[in-house]
Amino acid sequence: MSEHQQQELRAIAERYARRAETVEAERYSLLRPEVWQMLQERQRALLRLLAQRPGRPADWRLTEVGCGAGGNLLEMLRLGLAPEHLRGIELLPERLCAARALLPESLALTLGDATQAEVEPASQDLVLQSTVFSSILDDAVQQHLAAAMWRWLKPGGAVLWYDFIVDNPRNRDVRGVPLARLRQLFPEGRLRWQRVTLAPPLARWVCRAHPAAYTLFNTIPWLRTHVLACIEKA
Repeated sequence: MSEHQQQELRAIAERYARRAETVEAERYSLLRPEVWQMLQERQRALLRLLAQRPGRPADWRLTEVGCGAGGNLLEMLRLGLAPEHLRGIELLPERLCAARALLPESLALTLGDATQAEVEPASQDLVLQSTVFSSILDDAVQQHLAAAMWRWLKPGGAVLWYDFIVDNPRNRDVRGVPLARLRQLFPEGRLRWQRVTLAPPLARWVCRAHPAAYTLFNTIPWLRTHVLACIEKA
């Protein structure tokens, strides 16, 4: 790993640490109406994508980059993927410890830089990332990680991608990943995408009036700040 990459990885860890200090945990509680509606909207869209894939979920092999505390991997288990076919990679030790406490022992968890993980080339049916690339501010490091994810995929496999496409003027530790950049990261992929997730600050505001306001405002496409994409390998 180059010194440049090491610097960016250290910077990412520092950004997450600052975020943990400044953002109240209650803001992301599933008991909040805007949070569970964002989650359920993304889950429905992802399930529609996965329902189109061939084969049985129990046979799929999936690696998640930036698995955090393991919530997405837990969803994959509920969907029917076998724990021994799943792997999570996480940069931050405290998040990996939380995932280990939640997930079965037969599910492999790896600490550190995902590009250095021992994932066999052409071994994965699916590679998942959720709001990881928006926390990587260096273009070269983004590209290096995308290349590793693409290398892991079998022919016919796909990257499952969820991230925001617009910059957050209140948070300089993240940046949006627009569709043009997504195509640069995976130039050989066949891209299918949809906009999802009502802008979180707006969602918090409208749900204070009434939870049903989320659905109403979310009917306006340009108020959705995230993209859920499937990037298939021919």
